[in-house]
Amino acid sequence: MRWDRFLRVVVMLVGTWLGWEVGRTFTGIVSFDELRATFATSAQIIIPSILGGALLGYLIAPWVTVRPARALRSSLRGVPTIQLLAGTAGLAIGLMIAALLAYPLSLLPNPFGTILPFAGAILFGYLAVTMTLLRQREIFSFFRIRDEEEGKAPVETAFGGSLPHTLMLLDTSVIIDGRIADVAETGFLWATLAVPRFVLNELQYIADSSEALRRNRGRRGLEMLDRLQHNEAVEILFLDQDPSDAKQVDDKLISLGLELNAAVVTNDYNLNRVARLQGVTVLNINELANAVKSVVLPGEEMEIRVIQEGKEMNQGVGYLEDGTMVVVENGRRYLNELIPVQVTKVLQTNAGRLIFAVPEVEQRRVGQR
Repeated sequence: MRWDRFLRVVVMLVGTWLGWEVGRTFTGIVSFDELRATFATSAQIIIPSILGGALLGYLIAPWVTVRPARALRSSLRGVPTIQLLAGTAGLAIGLMIAALLAYPLSLLPNPFGTILPFAGAILFGYLAVTMTLLRQREIFSFFRIRDEEEGKAPVETAFGGSLPHTLMLLDTSVIIDGRIADVAETGFLWATLAVPRFVLNELQYIADSSEALRRNRGRRGLEMLDRLQHNEAVEILFLDQDPSDAKQVDDKLISLGLELNAAVVTNDYNLNRVARLQGVTVLNINELANAVKSVVLPGEEMEIRVIQEGKEMNQGVGYLEDGTMVVVENGRRYLNELIPVQVTKVLQTNAGRLIFAVPEVEQRRVGQR
């Protein structure tokens, strides 16, 4: 409040000075001696002009000082740190170029010698800021590559790491899934985990749902975030950036991934495809789970419990400990039994690995024939 009052007093003084100048112009007074000599007639114009200027300054002070400052501060909060650095560097470069051209431009005849240096500063500052913001990823990547070639440490960002993929943006689906917390506890996550505020809002919305299933899923996601926060081996932060060029959460994640040069961690197949088409690195927990599953080759033998019927006639279905589905040909008759089987075929699908097998008894009969 004290700062607001100080600014209001300053604007009132400026208004008072402007009122004096306006009154002096209308009365034709040049000096204070003339004002004393003609005070009786001049005061009728100058005093109302001064009071009007002070009143006007008092009324418009919040509109020209406090409110613009608050609007600028709130808008800067949503600007990524990398963009602020790029814009500031671009402005400095533009003003340096304008300063080099100011002297030769000032030698031009009036009015060009007076106007062009100022116009050049605005023009080159704007062009440099625009260029650095549009090419910020390439510029920072270039400096990082040069530093690595010279044996220096990579360029550090505001998040405490080197630029390429220092952040992993967590999607709502991967938080609810919960396996990201298990992976984090193993120490394989090398980057900082980041949860955008709009993802957290979506989780809260799901947790407050009237449907029991959705509500439980949302609460599970919030529990997983709490688990990650209490893991000392994991660095997790929450981002306030909310891209204005997108409305859906998936689109905002892609836009934010492009802005921050971050990888997106998700289980959403559609988000996976769209993000990769736009050049965003995607880390899929399902793909990770499939990659670390035990390798099974045709001809290997194993024991499997047939727990349900398959889609085709006489098929039975069982599962390995890692969740891999095993389709047992002619396995329907062994429902709810633990039987030895022999692998005949292994298929890799978008949903994961699928194993086909036959009971060893059936395989022996075929061999005897």
